[in-house]
Amino acid sequence: METLKKEVREENIEKKIKISGAEAVIKCLLEEGVDLAYGYPGGAIMPVYDEIYKYKDKLHHVLTRHEQGAVHAAQGFARVTGKPGIVFATSGPGATNLVTGIADAQIDSTPLVCITGQVGSHLLGSDAFQETDIVGISTPVTKWNYQITKANEIPEVIAKAFYIAKSGRPGPVLIDITKDAQFEEFDFSYKKCEKIRSYKAVPKLNIDKVKEAAELINNAKKPFIVWGQGVIIGGAEEEFKKFIEKTDIPSASTALGLSALATKHPLNVGMVGMHGNYAPNVLTNQCDVLIAIGMRFDDRVTGNLETYAKQAKVIHFDIDPAEIDKNVKTDIAVIADVKESLVEVMKYIDNNEHKEWMQEFHKLYEIERKAVINDQLNPTKVGLTMGEVLNGINNETKGDAIIVSDVGQHQMFACRYADFIKTRSSVTSGGLGTMGFALPASIGAKMGAPDREVVAIIGDGGYQMTCNELGTVLQTKVPVKIVVLNNSYLGMVRQWQELFFDKRYASTEMISPNFVKLAEAYDIEAVRVSKREDLAKAIKTMIASKKSYFMEVVIEQEDNVFPMIPTGASVSDIRLS
Repeated sequence: METLKKEVREENIEKKIKISGAEAVIKCLLEEGVDLAYGYPGGAIMPVYDEIYKYKDKLHHVLTRHEQGAVHAAQGFARVTGKPGIVFATSGPGATNLVTGIADAQIDSTPLVCITGQVGSHLLGSDAFQETDIVGISTPVTKWNYQITKANEIPEVIAKAFYIAKSGRPGPVLIDITKDAQFEEFDFSYKKCEKIRSYKAVPKLNIDKVKEAAELINNAKKPFIVWGQGVIIGGAEEEFKKFIEKTDIPSASTALGLSALATKHPLNVGMVGMHGNYAPNVLTNQCDVLIAIGMRFDDRVTGNLETYAKQAKVIHFDIDPAEIDKNVKTDIAVIADVKESLVEVMKYIDNNEHKEWMQEFHKLYEIERKAVINDQLNPTKVGLTMGEVLNGINNETKGDAIIVSDVGQHQMFACRYADFIKTRSSVTSGGLGTMGFALPASIGAKMGAPDREVVAIIGDGGYQMTCNELGTVLQTKVPVKIVVLNNSYLGMVRQWQELFFDKRYASTEMISPNFVKLAEAYDIEAVRVSKREDLAKAIKTMIASKKSYFMEVVIEQEDNVFPMIPTGASVSDIRLS
């Protein structure tokens, strides 16, 4: 009887039904567990959108106001869930409008599956209306891409796309489907992809390298850990916490690694990088063993490579062999899934203490606190500071919110001053530094984590790049909290002009519209805060709201984000003013 049941089940799995390529696209997504997608329709993708309409009870589609907004929203969803974000766009400008977000996702290792429509296969190469070679354009910024010209290719290609996007070091994939392939009918069946010949998503762990790394760690007098987003992507937060607590090693985050470890954990010594904390930057050049975990030694982290950690033995834990020795010479490379490698290394490391070494971090933190932090959190200046706004949000959310930050000064203030108690709570554009990221990404983040408070921190410049996505907020009623820190400048560029270009503020002063009226036009409750005595109450009201809410805070115009490592300088040359 059991054998008969098994045969019936297998027969059902292999059973083929004749459907269009467009319907096959939707069925493939449903097979992969997708129930949410972002996009913008157009002529070349219209057959797929017709099927989205038919399957609207199973697949919720969010109409953004621009394709770039769709891809950033999908990024926000992916960053808080770990699942691939799904994006639809038409051919030509629809497809090219995705490229910035795809490039952003590629450098920040965010899984996306982007599906674009294309002109009919008989028109390819003819310069037809809205024909663009999106496969050629997107090749440098995708993990994989493919153009489908026959409907029967759809199931296998989509299955492969999901496997590639999610596996190993995640990233964006793009599938371009000609219009005739969307109309063409074929016998449909679907099988998830579990491996691809010649593609090794997760390298095999070398136990000898683990043992070598453990020996170095056990014998280190001044070890220092820098962790990145790889800890979050690998779901290794608990293993990482146990590792640092057993070894008692001071640990600092990259901008993308924030929230993998609670902000107030006693071994969390802050953030490294150009606007990171004073102690971890300076002491990078004094540690004897530097342990990099799930990070890629970005130039904003290392500063001048000629002077970066030259005194230290370097251990690099990473899943991507391409990152080993790319920027910083590694003494021991542990190439594997970070969760697996941390579990394994724990078998060989000793319980340890580094109290005197930790005191060095505490001493330098006190210097930074007196020179920088106090003036941000308890300012004596008349104008409001970005730091005190972030601190006010911390007071109301208790570090339990997802903070989605745009790019610029406010981004660095958010990274430095936001408190996090849960993983996947910091969402920002790291490697590409895409202004306009935060508003659409916050929409996706809230949809991915509907039970959590989502606060977008945006500058007046970046906000105006994608504020059209207020229309998406209006239509979806997604309750995001939007905070625009308005200093009437492109703040980060202005800071550089002040420090390095003799205050020649070339094209950085910004005259903006009435942001409150703009929000209200989209039926979003809004407030403008310009006085310190009004700030706490305004933040409390915003966080308490069950609906979307907009708050503009007028910031001191020439307030700068410090510390700062000047371009080309050593991390130990970090400036406090």
